[in-house]
Amino acid sequence: MPEQRLFLERRSYRRRRMMDAVRMLPLLCTVLWLVVPLMWPKGEQVAEHMPLSLALWYLFVIWMLAITASFALWRRIRRSDGEESRAEDPVEAGADA
Repeated sequence: MPEQRLFLERRSYRRRRMMDAVRMLPLLCTVLWLVVPLMWPKGEQVAEHMPLSLALWYLFVIWMLAITASFALWRRIRRSDGEESRAEDPVEAGADA
């Protein structure tokens, strides 16, 4: 008997991947924030000090990128939810035609 392939509709597959990205975003941001202590010199490298302002800029940029990415993902998910609800509602689908 041939193996049946699992078919996932493209729209639901993309929505699931976007939700996976939403779930991974906090983890990614945490990892990027944990890099900050690695930016400071150790041992013999003390002469090459890193300014605190540079580390603060790094944290601020990561924070702003996280906000922007979460907003963009939210808008895409909201848009795809709206398309799904319009496709499932026969009254609205008939009104658009």
